Amino acid sequence: MKTLAPGTVIFHRHRGYGVITSVNLLTGWIAARFGSESRTLDLNLSTDDVQFADGEAILFRRAPPDRMPHARLMAMVRALHQAGYQRLYLYSWPKPSGLHWRWHLFTGPRDWMQRPWREGWYGSGADYNVNPVMGWGDNPGASTEELIHALARFDPQGLARALGRDEDHTAWFAGVCDALLPGYMYSLDMQPAGKGPLQEMPPVPVIAVRATLPLYAGPALSWPPGWAGLWTRPHAMPAPAINLTGAVALR
Repeated sequence: MKTLAPGTVIFHRHRGYGVITSVNLLTGWIAARFGSESRTLDLNLSTDDVQFADGEAILFRRAPPDRMPHARLMAMVRALHQAGYQRLYLYSWPKPSGLHWRWHLFTGPRDWMQRPWREGWYGSGADYNVNPVMGWGDNPGASTEELIHALARFDPQGLARALGRDEDHTAWFAGVCDALLPGYMYSLDMQPAGKGPLQEMPPVPVIAVRATLPLYAGPALSWPPGWAGLWTRPHAMPAPAINLTGAVALR
C-alpha cells in the first residue's frame, strides 16, 4: 500500500476528492477535508471505501490491533534469543499516570540501571497509539521476522552487541513468553506498598495488550535474573575523580 499521511489526496465515492488532515493507523480512522477549509470529515478506513487519488483502494484490517507494542517486542526478542542474540533485554515500565507503558531494548552487559540509550531502541505506548511503529523503519503490523530485519538494517552495530550467551535470562524470558504471549505483557515497575519501603521481590504485574482480554489468571511470574535486591540494597555513589592539578575545586 502507498504511504498514508496528512496531505495525501484521496477519493470518496460520495464526497469526491479530498485531502487527509490526520491519520490514526492504530484505530483506522482518518480526518479529511472535502472542499471546505474549515470543516473536516472523520472516515473509517475499514468501512467507508476510501481510495487513493488514482483509484487504488485503501484497505485496513477489521480486527482490532494491539493497543501497546510490548507483546510484539517480546516475540521479537524471543526469536533473536533463539538465533544466538541472548544479550538482548527488554525493559518495560509504566508512566507515572499508569495510562501507558514505556519500553526499552538494550544490549551488552545486563545492567538494568545503567542500560545504554540508543536512538530508536525505546518508546512509549502513548506514541504507539497514534503511530503504531517501533521507530526503526518498521511498518505498522509488521511480523516478527519483518521487525528483526528492519532493526538489523537500522542499527547493525547495536544489534551485533547482543551476540553472546546469557542462558539464565534467556530461559527466564522464554518461560515468560510461553505464559503471556500473544495477549499479555509484563511490567517491571517497583512501586512501594503504601508508605512503606520497596519490597524485595513484589509480584510481577501482567497487563493485557488488547482491551477485550480478561485479567491475567496464569501462573505468577518471577523477576528476571539479577534483579533480586536491586532496589533494596544500598548503592554507593562513585568516588570523585582524583585531582592531580593542585587546583582547589569550588563548591
